[in-house]
Amino acid sequence: MREIKTIDLFAGAGGITEGFRQAGATCVFANDFNLHACQTFRLNHPGVENVCGRIQDLDARGIRKSLGLGKGDLDVLVGGPPCQGFSINAPERFLEDPRNSLFKHYLRFVDEFAPKTFMFENVPGMLSLGGGHIFDTIISQMQERGYRISARILLAAHYGVPQVRWRMIILGSTMASPPKHPEPTHFYTCRPNFKGGATIATRLIPLDEIRLKPAATLADAIADLPAVEAGGGTETMDYGRKTPKSPFALAMREGSKTLHNHTANRLSQINFDRLAHITPGAAWTSIPHDLLPAGMKKARTSDHTMRYGRLAWESLAGTMMTKCDPHWGAVFHPQQERTFTVRETARIQSFPDTYRFLGPRVAQYEQVGNAVPVLMAKAIAVSLAEHLAATTPETQCP
Repeated sequence: MREIKTIDLFAGAGGITEGFRQAGATCVFANDFNLHACQTFRLNHPGVENVCGRIQDLDARGIRKSLGLGKGDLDVLVGGPPCQGFSINAPERFLEDPRNSLFKHYLRFVDEFAPKTFMFENVPGMLSLGGGHIFDTIISQMQERGYRISARILLAAHYGVPQVRWRMIILGSTMASPPKHPEPTHFYTCRPNFKGGATIATRLIPLDEIRLKPAATLADAIADLPAVEAGGGTETMDYGRKTPKSPFALAMREGSKTLHNHTANRLSQINFDRLAHITPGAAWTSIPHDLLPAGMKKARTSDHTMRYGRLAWESLAGTMMTKCDPHWGAVFHPQQERTFTVRETARIQSFPDTYRFLGPRVAQYEQVGNAVPVLMAKAIAVSLAEHLAATTPETQCP
C-alpha cells in the first residue's frame, strides 16, 4: 500500500494522528491551540511538524508550499473543531458561539490543499444545534467543493474501545462515490444519548453478536494495572507484579516497559464518605440523602443517572470527559477507593502505554478526554486507505 499523507487540524494530544499512524498513514502537519496538548503531540510524534497557535493565524498556502505539496496531493485532511459549542452536555448552546465558526478555517485548508479525502469529526449534538444549520452548512460547503459525502454516527465500542462514546464522522472524497465508514468489529448495544440522527447512527441487532468479537470491558482495559491510592501514583513507575492480562491490555502494553501517567486525583473527605456507600454498578442514588451535594438533594432518581458512579468490571466506561470528577460522571474505580488515573482514562480511550501525556495532571485529563479514541480513528483510517487504494482515473471526479 502506498504512503498516505495526512494533515491533522485541531489535533489536540494526537488521538486521530495515532490511530492513523497505526493504520500506516504519515501525518505531515498538525495544529492545535492548547500548549500542553502540543507538547504531548510533539513528544509522541517527533517527526511531524506541529504548530501551536490559533488556526485563524495559520497561512494555509505557506504551509502547503513548505510541505512541497501541490493542490490535490494531500490524501486526507482530518480534524474536529472544539466540540463544546455542539455538545448536548454544554450548559449553553448558541449558534453564535465562536467555537462553532472554526469549521470555516477547516474549509480554508480544504480550499488550499484540495485533499483527495477528508474526515470531519464532532459530537452528535451538532446535528440538532440551530435546527441542524451547522451540519447542513458543512455538508453543503463540502459538496460545493466537489466532494461526495457520507455522514454517520459511530460508537467507539464497536471498534474495540472499552467506552460508550458516540462521534459524528463525516467523510468526503473527490472520487465518484463517497468513502465507506468502517464496519463494526465488536458487539455492543446501547441507547443513544443524543437527539436526532437515528437514521445515520450505527446500530446492531442481537444476531450480530454471533459474527462479532465481544466488546472490550473495563476489566479488559485496566485490571492489570497496579493499585494506587487517591492522590497517589507517580508519573513513571514499574508495572509491578504479573497479573492476568486481557488481549486488549497486552495490545496496550506492546513496546512499553515502563508505566507512565498512572496518577490519581485526591478525594475530599465528603467524597470518601459518599464512595463508601457506592457499590460497583451503582451511582449517586446509593448515597444517603444527607451526604448528597445540595443541588442533588431534590433530584429525581431518573436524573443525573451516572453521577458519582462506580463502574462494574464487566461494564464499559461512559464517555471520558475532560475532568475526572465524580460529580459529572462514573469515574470511581470498581475496586479501589479513588477515581481513575490518567493512564486508566488513556487506556479507556485506547491510547497505547507508550503514549505519554505532558503538563500538570488536570491538563493530562483534559487532553485524554478531548481525544478521539485511537482504535476508532484507526478503523476510519483503514477504511479511507481502502477507498484511496481503489482510486483510478475513471473513478476520479472531473
